[in-house]
Amino acid sequence: MIPTEPQQKRTIDDTILDPDALGPILTRRFKAYVPDLRRSIVQLATTAGLLTLLLVVMALASQWSYWLTLLLAIPTSGLLVRLFIIQHDCGHGSFFRSRAANDFLGRTISLLTLTPYASWSLGHAAHHASTGNLDRRGRGDVETWTVAEYQAAPALKKLSYRLYRNPLVMVILGAPINFILLQRLPLGHAGRNRMCRRSILSLNLALVVAFGLACALFGINLVLLTYLPVIIIASWFGNWLFYVQHQFESSGWERNSDWNFHVAALSGSSYFKLPAVLQWFSGSIGLHHVHHLCSRVPNYHLQACLESAPELRLVTKVITLRESVDCWQLALWDERRRLLVRFRDLSPPVLKGDDLKACA
Repeated sequence: MIPTEPQQKRTIDDTILDPDALGPILTRRFKAYVPDLRRSIVQLATTAGLLTLLLVVMALASQWSYWLTLLLAIPTSGLLVRLFIIQHDCGHGSFFRSRAANDFLGRTISLLTLTPYASWSLGHAAHHASTGNLDRRGRGDVETWTVAEYQAAPALKKLSYRLYRNPLVMVILGAPINFILLQRLPLGHAGRNRMCRRSILSLNLALVVAFGLACALFGINLVLLTYLPVIIIASWFGNWLFYVQHQFESSGWERNSDWNFHVAALSGSSYFKLPAVLQWFSGSIGLHHVHHLCSRVPNYHLQACLESAPELRLVTKVITLRESVDCWQLALWDERRRLLVRFRDLSPPVLKGDDLKACA
């Protein structure tokens, strides 16, 4: 239960503005915000109910105007993102108090999000345990090179990395490909873990049955033309959210010897301040610094946690929707300046004596 005593104004002590000291204090405070069965059921029912309703309306609208179907795909995809956040909470064990209930719901939702529940949850847990750690990159994060790594890489690898960091490639093409195709394959860490392989392959089988039945009942064209736009737009929205959460100029990256969980949560996770309607569709996941401090807080309690911690406004990076566009220019972590920088911010290489003679 949420604390019922009246909230008292907290005096901000300058001695606890250090993230290393503040983080554990806030984590303990946020642990009071536990799952509320009634709120969980209401959120699930309204989200799934509205999503189902809009999918039906989209299918019916396609008989008269496919443009209307595509227009309706926008709010429908927002509801799918909201449902994904519920699945995400299930993976953290924060939507229900019962682990069995969380796992059952998470696996059920995976039929709509196309995301293998157990495999994704394990990878995401690794992300929480290593975000901002330069020596533990590669699990559930956006691939990020240091300036030194980029400058030392051969030309072909540099080109590959530049393409990967391009939003047209990462979002427009990469996000749908990842959700629709790549998540069907046990690659990388998932391929080496028996539980992850089982999660991926069992979901693939369930998708064949579920979508096969839907196509048999309603026709393959109707099913694909209705659901594909929804999953594609939802992947764009979700990818944008995930990127901005940790990719901003002052995001903190450290080597393993200097890495600290609470500092990474506060300094390396943003507060993506969205308009109210977008915060609702995204399940308040933009309050990502709060989520990383205590991942057992359900999404519907994140705003209350934020309001209970005025200290956060002094140590958190706030990013608006407009400012999030600029984040896509950042691509490399500069360990000397301790900033995420753009490719064009790189200084030209300094030519040595032999190089100058060769150029003469």
